[in-house]
Amino acid sequence: MRLLSWNIHKGIGGIDRRYALERIVTVVQHYHPDVLLLQEVDHGVPRSRHDHQAEKLAEQMNFPHVAFGPNVTLKTGSYGNATLSHYPMTAKENLDLTLPLKKARGALIVDIQVPVNGHQFGLHVANVHLGLAGLERRWQIKKLLQSKRIGSLGKRSRMIIAGDMNDWMGVLPEGRLADEGYVCATGMGKRALRTFPAWSPAGALDKVFLRGPLRCLHSMTSRLALARSASDHLPVILDIELESSSGTEVLQD
Repeated sequence: MRLLSWNIHKGIGGIDRRYALERIVTVVQHYHPDVLLLQEVDHGVPRSRHDHQAEKLAEQMNFPHVAFGPNVTLKTGSYGNATLSHYPMTAKENLDLTLPLKKARGALIVDIQVPVNGHQFGLHVANVHLGLAGLERRWQIKKLLQSKRIGSLGKRSRMIIAGDMNDWMGVLPEGRLADEGYVCATGMGKRALRTFPAWSPAGALDKVFLRGPLRCLHSMTSRLALARSASDHLPVILDIELESSSGTEVLQD
């Protein structure tokens, strides 16, 4: 299974400030992801021609399953996270991760059924956009992990937490997430995949964490010139193997 996570900056280029959603489409289609996690997705906002971007992207890229979780409400429209999938979604929840007096943030949590060798593997995916302050991010991770939907899952459930973590210092992989068994698949320290700013990446802000019977086969950032102009972040792309939760038999969970 291929996963792509990207803060698309509402389809507005980080350098030219031009709205061109077709650049996002071209970059994504180059990598052929099975599951697509997007942050800063507009819904009916004037700056993006009142486009309902999640639905528009799903239609243009032939993703039959789409979920949108608004985080920030504007005078006209809103923006937030969107998850697009070639596989069926069986449940979704938009979890509010807003720390009082801070900018609205959220996690769009979906359950996906992935076909593997004639079986259906259950996969739980949290598409997140965290805050700018370290204390805020730690509070948000704690709330996410203690939420009813994620906190009730056993450590053998297949779980992905991914998105724009705004983690400049790279501390999240060694904190509460590690304590709960999550592994950072996009690298740590000097080996972390750098995604921001897109035109000259210096910060590894966009991360993917895995837990349970999942194995990262390969991870990378986009090297396409178009990706460097389409947004202010680069996308991260991962090839993930879904393994049997029992070791001998493929089970649905």
